[in-house]
Amino acid sequence: MSEGRGLKIFADSMLGKLALWMRVMGYDAEYEKAIDDGELVKRARMEGRVILTRDTLLIKRRWARENHLFIESDRPGEQLRQVLSVFKIDKEMFLTRCIRCNTLLEDAGKESVKGLVPPYVYSTQESFKTCPRCRRIYWAGTHRENMEREVERIARG
Repeated sequence: MSEGRGLKIFADSMLGKLALWMRVMGYDAEYEKAIDDGELVKRARMEGRVILTRDTLLIKRRWARENHLFIESDRPGEQLRQVLSVFKIDKEMFLTRCIRCNTLLEDAGKESVKGLVPPYVYSTQESFKTCPRCRRIYWAGTHRENMEREVERIARG
């Protein structure tokens, strides 16, 4: 299985919260709520993705047998702990992807977000990123530190 910056995953329909946390950590994490198992395996194979799944029937499919991580728990914190026991955390990757659509974020000049973020955020932040696909705007507020602490707490158990 791939690790670190090159890790690309496809989370099955039961793992939406885990996919979100993987995106927060900067991993290329595809997720579709309603996708057929055959289509998921086909896309994962074509895109070189490791499948994260809780579906025992899905992992019996030929290509998926060697290209999956079976997630044991139905609790998001325990799921993330299991993934973190297999794949490393790279703090430099935190919040480099859009958590909504999985696209890599791009730097945005402060002037370009004027009127698009709350006035307090605009006056207190110097660095912004935008998603070129869905146009969501990101900045490094206290939520980033909170997310990093939460991931570290979960990883410790």
